[in-house]
Amino acid sequence: MDVIFMGTPDFSVPVLGALLESEKHQVTAVVTQPDKAKGRSGKLVFTPVKEAAVAHRIPVYTPKKVKDPSFVETLREIPCDVIVVVAFGQILSKEILELPEYGCINVHASLLPRWRGAAPIQWAIMEGDARTGITTMQMDEGIDTGDMLLKREVEIRPEETGESLFQRLSELGGPLLLETLEQLEQGEAKPQKQDDAQGTYAKMLTKELGKLDFAQDAVKLERYVRGLNSWPGAYTYFHGKMLKIWRAAVVSRNTDRPCGAVVSVEKDGFSIQTGDGLLHVLEVQLEGKKRMKSGDFMRGNDVADNCF
Repeated sequence: MDVIFMGTPDFSVPVLGALLESEKHQVTAVVTQPDKAKGRSGKLVFTPVKEAAVAHRIPVYTPKKVKDPSFVETLREIPCDVIVVVAFGQILSKEILELPEYGCINVHASLLPRWRGAAPIQWAIMEGDARTGITTMQMDEGIDTGDMLLKREVEIRPEETGESLFQRLSELGGPLLLETLEQLEQGEAKPQKQDDAQGTYAKMLTKELGKLDFAQDAVKLERYVRGLNSWPGAYTYFHGKMLKIWRAAVVSRNTDRPCGAVVSVEKDGFSIQTGDGLLHVLEVQLEGKKRMKSGDFMRGNDVADNCF
């Protein structure tokens, strides 16, 4: 098939790579988000997908609005049997969805209809799901509401972070997409409608979401520590400075201390009273400093009587 690939972040790159390595498909163009200014210099940098496309000498398009009529006309001129969309970051118009013979196929990082939307990987961890996975879907005008094609499940491990799950799922997307395209081309695909009643929305992550509320229970807080790793990171404040918590464990006991109070200090970390249970903090990063084990942090910072 002739394929137009639409994607933006690191997650999309392995799927693009699978298409490029396939002998059955030709990537005729890549569409990605515009270059963004980075750092104090304001230097424009490519998206990860653009970097990969340029390295393989594939034509790249970076429209501000993919639905712009002039860009839709550009798409019409590109050889295309199917459009593959992986974390592109823009909504496609009905006109684009109906443009290719085989439509637009999305590679989505959840077991739909669970976790439609912008941040399915992180929310699966934060809400305590036991399993997640990848779904390929025939796109429609809704947000991740199209008919499902194929799925691959993975178990969410006890110490899984948003970063580690991101990596695992990105590696599943390519093979599943190739299998999906094969079924579509052979007329063997069996689209399955989603049960909208089971749909949940994975809202976009914000920096504010990482602020820990110690009135919540320790189990939930520990999941947020893992799910928000590596961005935006779970955090609290220590003497007016942001203190990111990168790793923690749950201790199933309570004290009579208020929520947020440090109730014990051990060699490997310190424990904070929560709404239910203790959050034992094992790895931190104080604003302006390097990430470190809590034991090292406590050698230069007295947390014993602190209340977060």
